[in-house]
Amino acid sequence: MQPYDAIVLVGFGGPEAPGEVMPFLRRVTAGRGIPDERLAEVGRHYHHFGGRSPINEQNRALLAALRVELDARGDDIPVLWGNRNSAPFLVDTLRQAYAAGHRRVLAVTTSAYACYSSCRQYRENLADAVTRLVSDGIEIVVDKIAPYAPRPGFARANLERLVDSMRAIDGTPDEQVSLLFVTHSIPTAMEETSGPGDAAGGLYQRQHLALASQLTEQSNRILGRHLSGELVFCSRSGPPTQPWLEPDVNDRIEQLARSGVEAVVLAPVGFVSDHMEVAYDLDTEAAATAGRLGMRLVRVPTVGTLPTFVRDLVDAVAERAAEARGHAVPGFPGRMPSVCASGCCPNMRVAARPALCGRD
Repeated sequence: MQPYDAIVLVGFGGPEAPGEVMPFLRRVTAGRGIPDERLAEVGRHYHHFGGRSPINEQNRALLAALRVELDARGDDIPVLWGNRNSAPFLVDTLRQAYAAGHRRVLAVTTSAYACYSSCRQYRENLADAVTRLVSDGIEIVVDKIAPYAPRPGFARANLERLVDSMRAIDGTPDEQVSLLFVTHSIPTAMEETSGPGDAAGGLYQRQHLALASQLTEQSNRILGRHLSGELVFCSRSGPPTQPWLEPDVNDRIEQLARSGVEAVVLAPVGFVSDHMEVAYDLDTEAAATAGRLGMRLVRVPTVGTLPTFVRDLVDAVAERAAEARGHAVPGFPGRMPSVCASGCCPNMRVAARPALCGRD
């Protein structure tokens, strides 16, 4: 893994007790002027699960799985963990890394796609952490792997989950089944500027559609079906006047029920673990919608710690290390550069905010 002497798993973060919910939400929405009354509404999602998000435990499981895979390859590089919005905070993790003698680390984010909130915002938080350390006389270099949604291993892992789950509806006629690929909705302005600044934009949705098309074709072939998959969205927030990507998963389930569909398969390919957006928006809200309409709902697990996914993440790390040493790395359709292009996935609110791992 040279020149890297540590790997840092970078997560979004989440509360682990009821008293942490509001401070966490204030950090997530800092600078947006969202009143506590609105945050309290979102906080109910967390309190539905006892005030604890599942995301941190899932990151601990991913850390352990990465350790096992690295050990199997005979590599003892340390694997650390830092969050953007909750403990362990990125700045503290990087400070501890420096104290342990690490000087160049590689970040692996828990977000797979390209857009501001999925990539550049992580880069901004890394820049914030490094800037704070520099002010304390600590200098540490941080690189990151590229968004990995287009990687063949990510597709293989999602296909495994999808095919295994769809066995549950063997015998249900194709015309009674709908296959919905679910991801986090984002503002249309963010979607339109996702991708390299000199390109057409819209990369966030294109990456999802490419994966959905591939998974539909391959699962149909394996299972002998003829389903048509489509992309839907969840977790919309923001003011009603601001356009976000649609259709909402619940709205689409309602429409499908009216058209005679009896079973819906939800494949949350936009997420790498079953965290709050999956546990609440799909397993709670979408499941309630389907239940009210008398529809059968099959929810496909996220890739989580599936060995196929973990191996591919470690492959991505090894390839980034080889790239840093000046070696050529394998190509595949949709592969993104490890160093983001100038203007890639811009911050629409604070244009000049510094970000690491890019040319600007």
